[in-house]
Amino acid sequence: METYADLIECEDVLLFANAAITSTGQREFHSAAGEQRLSLAFLHSYIHGNYPDLYAATLALDINDHNAALIIANLLKRKGGSGDARLIARRLGRMSPPRAYRLFQELRRAGVNNRRTRALVRDWLAARPDLAFDAVKYRSAVKSAVRHAHLRPEGELGDFLFAPFSRSRYDTPVLEAWRRAHYDKGALYDLPYTVAEGFAARHGISRAVFLERIAPRLTRLERLRLTKSAERDGGRTEADLAAMPLVRVASYVLSLAGGERARRRTELVAALRASAARAAGARAGTWGSVAAVLDDSFSSFGSTVKRRRPLAVALACHYLLEALAGTYRGLWVSGGPDPILVRPTGPTPLGRRVIDALEQRPDLLVVVSDGWDNAPPGLAAEVLRVWRRKLDPAGEVGIVHVNPVYDAGRFDVGRLSAMVPTAGIRDAEDLPALVELARFAEGRTGLAELRAYLADRAARR
Repeated sequence: METYADLIECEDVLLFANAAITSTGQREFHSAAGEQRLSLAFLHSYIHGNYPDLYAATLALDINDHNAALIIANLLKRKGGSGDARLIARRLGRMSPPRAYRLFQELRRAGVNNRRTRALVRDWLAARPDLAFDAVKYRSAVKSAVRHAHLRPEGELGDFLFAPFSRSRYDTPVLEAWRRAHYDKGALYDLPYTVAEGFAARHGISRAVFLERIAPRLTRLERLRLTKSAERDGGRTEADLAAMPLVRVASYVLSLAGGERARRRTELVAALRASAARAAGARAGTWGSVAAVLDDSFSSFGSTVKRRRPLAVALACHYLLEALAGTYRGLWVSGGPDPILVRPTGPTPLGRRVIDALEQRPDLLVVVSDGWDNAPPGLAAEVLRVWRRKLDPAGEVGIVHVNPVYDAGRFDVGRLSAMVPTAGIRDAEDLPALVELARFAEGRTGLAELRAYLADRAARR
């Protein structure tokens, strides 16, 4: 028999998981960056202080890198906790290199230099596939990490980090390219894009020529980001959209003008569906009949620092659900029939769209929205209450609300109704796991099952 304290603990952990998945401490449509950071800081302090084991276990969930770095830093500041080492190392291994190096620099500024921290930095650096490449691309960060961990790189790497001009030649190609790029224009094209860009400016190379020649060195994401700027500067880069993560593809589509989207419809739809099929994997076509209510109201614009991010998540979820479902129906709150041409506009009549979606009693209804139901206010909550209590008390239709926006004032993502579970979402690829996690918010399973679920996720990482 679970106690009231167990129920509170379960709800607290789920609330924190929603925040850690969605919020990056940046401005949102309804809250400033300062509010986001203050709200997150309180949640981290509260959960870490009251449930330290579950706080560490959330690293096994699909939380974003911003919150993973905060959790790791807080765990490393705490005395003991050696049982967290494996989970920390695995989560750090999935973190992007720039974020990991920033974490190391933050630990150094905070004076966190215990044995666990030094071992973690040492092992992470040793596992890097090409540390010389990192030394060129993130030289100051690598240098800081090496010093903080009390490491002494030998040979060329050590010389490059602490006395780069002490050698007249390096045998490591990327280090030699960096040395030669100071006087040889041709050498800079053997360097990472971000490093080569600075040398190109120093040598006075035109942007169009530089982009054309550096193209083979671009990463997939660099190629995608530079596609539009390259055309503006007189050059051209080709991005393999289908190989990109689903939300990245959706964000790129939404960045295009309506006319260009219509002209490139076949290409863009094919890229979205290919990325969605890859995310669905073996689960493709296994979800039965699925309906979705997708928020393209004005608030889905997000903010100037997260431009159209909520709408990109909704568009990505549309194509992923299409891939997962046996039969699928997607409804945009604006009433627009064409997903490729969606844009953030108008109010949020979620209640009306939920009624439309439930008419055919699908196996699963997924609502992708920031939860600001305002046309009229509260209609969605009332529709869901009546549906659950009067029309479908047995819960034959599964209903899940996923929300891409953290509400700093509520310390949680906005909820449509107490009758349906809500989970935070950042990347569409996490949707299947979030639908699975949402069952804990329905009250049908409790703390023991949640702990078992977290332990299983940690074991599979």
